[in-house]
Parts: sequence; C-alpha cells; structure tokens
Amino acid sequence: MMTKDTWLIAGLGNPEAKYDGTRHNAGFAALDHLSARWDAPVNKTKFQALWGQTELDGHKVVLAKPLTYMNLSGEALGPLAAFFKIPADHVLVLCDDITQAPGKLRIRPSGSAGGHNGLKNIIARLGSDQFPRIRIGVGAKPHPDYDLAAWVLSRPEAADAKAIADRMPDLEAAVRLILEGKLGQAQNKYNR
Repeated sequence: MMTKDTWLIAGLGNPEAKYDGTRHNAGFAALDHLSARWDAPVNKTKFQALWGQTELDGHKVVLAKPLTYMNLSGEALGPLAAFFKIPADHVLVLCDDITQAPGKLRIRPSGSAGGHNGLKNIIARLGSDQFPRIRIGVGAKPHPDYDLAAWVLSRPEAADAKAIADRMPDLEAAVRLILEGKLGQAQNKYNR
C-alpha cells in the first residue's frame, strides 16, 4: 500500500467532546495542529481511528487519532500500522506527560511506557517499544494525594494552556526533523 518511507503520526487522547482541552488530550491537540498546518484533514475512519494522509518533504504521512480512549490506543494504531505496512520505528506518538512542566517537550527514540497506559497498550499491540515519541508536558499533580485521573482529565489553567500551545511550532519542527531521520538533532534542539 505505502512505501517504506511512510510514517504514522498518532496523537493520543480521549474522543468525546467533554475531554477537549484536557491535559490527557495534549496529543490530540498536537495532531490537530499538524493537520491544520499541513492542510491534511483527519476525517476518515478506519480501525477505530480518525485518520488522514498527506505528503510532506518527500514522505508519505498518515495522521491518526485513536477513538478507543487513551488506555486502548494500541487497539487502533496496531491495525492501522499493519494495514499501511508501517514498521514500529516509523510510528511517531504524541502524548501528554505529567512528569514535565507545561509545554516542555520530551523527545525519545524508543523506551518503556513510563507509566503511560496509552503507550503501554501501543507497545503491546505493536509488539515493540522501538518507536519514537514526543511527550508534551502538562504539569504534575498539585500534591501526591491528588487523584491522577481527575488531574489528567481536567483542563490546565490559562497560563499552562498557553505554555502548551506556544510549543506547537517547536513540536512541528521536531516532527519534521524526526521524519528526516534527525531525531538526535530534534532532541538537542527541543528537549529543553
């Protein structure tokens, strides 16, 4: 179907409108930013995901938003990657990160789920943790006893939301570097 140089870029989140703008939907927000910037509507449905595709800098790119809810993201992305014959190392995942300050980007070439259930499910369904990811800082819980689900499903204060939104151009630039095989350069420039 697609060539070896096809990428799947997936933004993670929860599909219902009540989750729009929540910390957990930072991946959806990032994918929406890319979709708008690249004039690549994500409006088709396949394998429990909204998706669209485009060509970017000589690469075929499939953009996807799983409709499975965060913790089952792999149930959509595994079949989508298989359908388009995209290997794990060409699946780029965008997701929230509560261990980073709002707007801080953390780019990694691979690795464990780090406690993120969406990543855990993707690793299980792809059968590999060898896929790049950009984790978007959404801020830590205000205190250790604060309910994690309540925190990630809440909306950030205006200043934090702005810090996250302000990093979207950097995220786009980092994605372009990753597609070019320059993940290390993306880390050096944008992991700050």
